[in-house]
Amino acid sequence: MKKVKFRSPGSKALYITLCVGMLAVGVASVAGYRAAVNSITDGLITPSDEADIPEIDYSAVDAVLEGIQKDAEENALASAGETPAAEAAQPEENAAVGEAIVDITDELEALYYEQAIMMPVNGEIINAYSDGELVKSSGGVWKTHDGIDIAAEEGTAVKAMTSGTVTQVYDDPLWGTCVVIDHGNTMSGYYFGLSAAPAVAEGQTVNAGDTVGSVGSTADIESDLGSHIHFALRYQDQWIDPIGYIEPMK
Repeated sequence: MKKVKFRSPGSKALYITLCVGMLAVGVASVAGYRAAVNSITDGLITPSDEADIPEIDYSAVDAVLEGIQKDAEENALASAGETPAAEAAQPEENAAVGEAIVDITDELEALYYEQAIMMPVNGEIINAYSDGELVKSSGGVWKTHDGIDIAAEEGTAVKAMTSGTVTQVYDDPLWGTCVVIDHGNTMSGYYFGLSAAPAVAEGQTVNAGDTVGSVGSTADIESDLGSHIHFALRYQDQWIDPIGYIEPMK
């Protein structure tokens, strides 16, 4: 049964009241039917014949009605989020089931962050991957642009694209503070232009979404582009387009 969600405690009480009320109407209808039958038979049967007509036994019908009413009330309470009596009588079993659900949820979450693929920051791509073509850099030099530049405010958290191991943390005279992560299967991620105090160290294991550092202004080679990070991917010793790799994975 689909669990009913309530916007307020009052709506839950109203729901239960309506369910019980509908049951009451059903019981009243049966009782009315019984009274009508008795009234009709009283008009058709003469006093002399009454002794020969056995009294109708409604005990079986009453038992069925009581069972239906009990089941309906329990269903109404379950839909309203209340704990049925049978469930309340097994607190240890319920606790074990709850712990199992939590364990499974934790395992699924851990698995997701081991395999998830995501952009390091959310922002506009202000400089695209050049795919080996020469483009004019901000310094007036023609060179390939082997990654993408993602606009983001300075201080914004830069996250690991996916799980991996940090292989390098260093300062480059052109690219500023740099972090390189081995993401496995010959894939490495390059996070350039970070603030001067990265959040990871060489040899550290990270999951997808873990903070690597924050957007900085340390990359002199792209200083005229505004606040951003330079993000690049290298697969089997070849630069690839990060967008072409990450977008299809979403």
